[in-house]
Amino acid sequence: MADALLIVDDDPDVLRTMGDYFERIGYEVYREPTGASGLEAYAREHPDVVLLDLFLPDGEGLVFLEALRRQDAAIIVLTGHADVATAVRAMQLGAENFLTKPVDMTHLAAAVARVTDKVRVMRQHALLKAQTERAGDLGEVLGVSPAMRDIARQVELLAESDRTTVLLTGESGTGKGFVARRIHNLSMRRHQALVDVNCAGLSATFLDSELFGHEKGAFTDAKDRKQGLLEIADKGTMFLDEIGDLGVELQPKLLKVLETKTFRRLGGTRELVVDVRLIAATNHDLDQAVASGRFREDLYYRLAVMPLHLPPLRERAKEDRLALIQRFFADLSVGSHEAPPEMSTEALDRLLAYGWPGNIRELRNVIERALIMARGAKRLGPEHLPGDLARRLPDPSRGQPVPLAEVEKRHIERTLRRHGGNRTRAAEELGISRATLINKIKVFALEL
Repeated sequence: MADALLIVDDDPDVLRTMGDYFERIGYEVYREPTGASGLEAYAREHPDVVLLDLFLPDGEGLVFLEALRRQDAAIIVLTGHADVATAVRAMQLGAENFLTKPVDMTHLAAAVARVTDKVRVMRQHALLKAQTERAGDLGEVLGVSPAMRDIARQVELLAESDRTTVLLTGESGTGKGFVARRIHNLSMRRHQALVDVNCAGLSATFLDSELFGHEKGAFTDAKDRKQGLLEIADKGTMFLDEIGDLGVELQPKLLKVLETKTFRRLGGTRELVVDVRLIAATNHDLDQAVASGRFREDLYYRLAVMPLHLPPLRERAKEDRLALIQRFFADLSVGSHEAPPEMSTEALDRLLAYGWPGNIRELRNVIERALIMARGAKRLGPEHLPGDLARRLPDPSRGQPVPLAEVEKRHIERTLRRHGGNRTRAAEELGISRATLINKIKVFALEL
């Protein structure tokens, strides 16, 4: 992806000459004749470097310098009327360099390149810090059983192969987003951006613009050029969640990116080249989607180079569920005022016996709510658990054991009835998405 440069100067010859020069050496250039329009362009485009003239028709350049610095802009000041006091003041306000016109273009290009490198390092550091902080959202432990340790080893191997496309499959809430972040953070791309996009519920037109960007005038509301998320993810990773919901009209464009690493912005004619590692995830059966014609077979095979399935929580070993419960209890207790220091055996047994239709996400939500309800208590007990978990579940040691699927079905059915059949509110209480709830209603053939 090309580095971006904003030139703010009221001289049309300067805008044309400098702009043309930097475009020839590979920069994406934005030109603005006033300080006010320069501020707007920076807020809109966030270029890497700004070349700012100090004498502008709508105000003093140092005022605009301050305003741009408040947006963390990296600025090289250009002026035809240099004096020491102005240069000192510009540097005090945060300018990266101060050059006098006429400026040698080779010298200017070298200065811009140095500032661009500095900006790139700073942005990479900020991204890495943010992504490291987010990496533990679903807990740092995938599981302790042999099966989950095997998945952890596969994650490490996928991270090492940082050009291989990965397809993560599994029900909603099984940790696909967490695994995608782990793959990125363990890979050679960890210092670059991780951009995640959820394909579900977005119109094809909106998603097209988000992924690939658009040129000014590409459609009615396209008043300015917009970079796509693929450009932002250049040298890094893109995580496309719910890939099974990607519109059929966008599937050929994504296939082209995977095959050639090139694409065009909506309404554009220039081919853009990106180096992006793609991780996709879905809770749909893509084989069935291919058979029904809703998903391209060639795209499916390009995505499924290295498929990785994450099992639902109810199918994981007891020790895996116990490790997650203990981890969430410990992590969430830290930020919970007057949280109980321990959990009762009965509460733990109920958490371990439950079917968890919302998987890891629901488990975390339940423990978080229970800790709030148990503030000031000596221990977290079953009375602090929500809904059916607070009431005693049938004891498998007495009579015929109740399958977990039946427990799950009853819990969903009672929750739906409690909310008068409102699926949105029921899904919120269950800690699952509305789409997952609708799927469960079909699986269990619930009639409301």
